Amino acid sequence: MTRILVTGGTGYIGSHTCVELIQAGYEVVVMDNLYNSSEAVLDRIETIAGTRPKFYKTDLLDREGLETIFRENDIDAVIHFAGYKAVGESVAKPLLYYENNIAGSINLYETMAAHGVKTLVFSSSATVYGAPKSVPIREDFEVHTTNPYGSTKLMNEMILEDICTADPEWSVMLLRYFNPIGAHPSGLIGEVPNGIPNNLVPYIARVANGTLEYLRVWGNDYPTVDGTGVRDYIHVVDLAKGHISAVAYALEHKGAEKVNLGTGNGYSVLQVLHAYEKACGHELPYQIMERRPGDIATCYADTEKAASLLGWKAQYNIDDMCRDSWNFTVRNPDGIK
Repeated sequence: MTRILVTGGTGYIGSHTCVELIQAGYEVVVMDNLYNSSEAVLDRIETIAGTRPKFYKTDLLDREGLETIFRENDIDAVIHFAGYKAVGESVAKPLLYYENNIAGSINLYETMAAHGVKTLVFSSSATVYGAPKSVPIREDFEVHTTNPYGSTKLMNEMILEDICTADPEWSVMLLRYFNPIGAHPSGLIGEVPNGIPNNLVPYIARVANGTLEYLRVWGNDYPTVDGTGVRDYIHVVDLAKGHISAVAYALEHKGAEKVNLGTGNGYSVLQVLHAYEKACGHELPYQIMERRPGDIATCYADTEKAASLLGWKAQYNIDDMCRDSWNFTVRNPDGIK
């Protein structure tokens, strides 16, 4: 049985990917330092998928911990999610992000190479496109970043491409996510942000359950369908399935490939809000605020490469995403513990 190491496997996207891997017949080993997640997630994965992944509580900066994982398990491929991910925090604490996301990743790649494991799926981000000149955004667009978090994603991509150039035996998939939202339809796993959420849908969820008073909408004078910003939101289960397709491709092909994972559709802030109102059954208060500096009007993916290379296409629409987010929110008022 093909054995996959999932770094950051108890996190939001990692946990959903573990479920899909197990259901697709892979054996899963999880490593996570539980900085932004709970070991209880493993119980939820087992309930959904019927198998509990082998778990190591360790950190990418712990070389000996990494060595132990590879020594004790015959790993065939790695899906690499582990990393800090808050844009604002990265601006305030850049060294923390560079140490964890870059130095930690290099530790992982060196340990993989030492054990002859040269197949990797990397969790990148549409952040690497900065402010694109046009939409939909293709993989061959110019890349540039506007914050340390985005820079760590782009640096990892560059490092991995250089590794593939130096050693043609490597196979690397660089998956550029757009905006993952929603939760598993079971309601057992989903997004549990620390403190006040930075992202739109977890924030709306807190408004819907009464934890937060209203949604702040940053600008309503963009050249969009209703004046609010448009983004490509993708159901986390669709995103997880994209990783299954990517790891299957990587196990059969050498070299590095960059692939967008999105729906190819843009939804405005107010369209998402109204879809969430439908999901929770009541109106949600919001206030229009001034635009935030650096925000762009419209951002959505060209998904042709994912379809042609991986045979993957998103299946869920915005109503599905909001329904599953609300179901998870209602079932887990205190998060996953």
